[in-house]
Order: sequence, then structure tokens, then C-alpha cells
Amino acid sequence: MEFEQIKILQIENKNGLHARAASKIAMIAKNAMSNVWIVKDDQKADASSVLDILMLDCAKGTKIAIEVDDHKDINILNNMVKLVKNGFGE
Repeated sequence: MEFEQIKILQIENKNGLHARAASKIAMIAKNAMSNVWIVKDDQKADASSVLDILMLDCAKGTKIAIEVDDHKDINILNNMVKLVKNGFGE
């Protein structure tokens, strides 16, 4: 079985990827064994850094990719996908 290390998602919550949402992502990413990235267009941010995430400026409707460097972090990727799809619990 091939490891899928990237998931493409769309930000759906009305406030976009704001500080509280970025904090939730960073909390998940900090449990990863390797690097986790949020990618928007040509910008790549460290998902464990709230400031890096906020610098991407992701409003509602923005498409992002979440990428993990190590297959051992598939649970981290899946948890982040659930978080984004659920509108960050808001």
C-alpha cells in the first residue's frame, strides 16, 4: 500500500485559518515525528508554528495542502484533515 503524504483541502469556516484554528493545527503537528507542512500556492509553512500558519493568510475558500514528511505521521495528517473538514470545531 502506497503512503499518501499530501491532502488537498479547502478552508470552509467563515473566519478562515485564524489564530485559534492555527493553534489547533500546531498542537496536532507538534506530536509528529517529522516535519508537517501547510502549503498555500507557492508558500510553505511549518504546521507546528502558529505564526508561520498565520503568515499564509488563508481566508474562507482558500485551498491548502497538508503534507507530512514521514509515513509514521499518517495519524497526524488524518487528524489535521478532520480538523479542517470540521471547520476547526467552530
